[in-house]
Amino acid sequence: MTEPDPEEFDSTGSEERNVAAAAAADREEFLSLMPHYYRGEVSKQGNRLSRLDLTTDWAIVTVTAVLALAFQGGDASAYMLLIGLVGVSLFLVFDVRRYRAYDATRARVRLLEENLFANAFQPNGTSLEDWRGELSDDLRNPTIKVSYREALSRRLRRIYYPLFVLLGVAWLFRISLYEPGEVWTQTASIPGVPGEVVIVAVAAFYLAVTVFTFKSGRRKAKGEFHGEEPGSWK
Repeated sequence: MTEPDPEEFDSTGSEERNVAAAAAADREEFLSLMPHYYRGEVSKQGNRLSRLDLTTDWAIVTVTAVLALAFQGGDASAYMLLIGLVGVSLFLVFDVRRYRAYDATRARVRLLEENLFANAFQPNGTSLEDWRGELSDDLRNPTIKVSYREALSRRLRRIYYPLFVLLGVAWLFRISLYEPGEVWTQTASIPGVPGEVVIVAVAAFYLAVTVFTFKSGRRKAKGEFHGEEPGSWK
């Protein structure tokens, strides 16, 4: 039996794309196929969540290291904490990108759970064609489900804003009470930049971060928890 020429294989061709078309019309084949697909999506979701947690862990390690260096005494300067702000901001950028990828997979998993598995336990009249068509379109043309602004706000509220606040409080303490013999502007200065400019830049940074954290519209995407109060079911 001759193997197909790799150069002639076209993954976008109608024959290749419709290889599983028979399963769509056969209920038994379809139901036997879905658990394998569901396990694959759940595994992908877990891997992306692990990468997301890894970014968060490194951000926390960075904050811890910067705080230790800034208050170890000697020649350590207050701008070590500003370096920490930059480092955590970079981790936030990576985190938002990974969160959006994780959210896209999570949305697929929730679509299956809500329309296939939940209705297997208690049907509620959901149209089979509607959710299957929606999932099929997304598998052919995967799309991000959450905007960059919304992902940024969610990650700030849950993790990064408290880290920024911790660094900010430590920086204020470092340039004021920690150096009682010097004025704020002198302690806050960094090589080549006056203290006044540094203070204004830090204040602008925290104003922008606060706005991005708390000024965002309410998400209406499928799959979010309904409220924050715990339910009665155990």
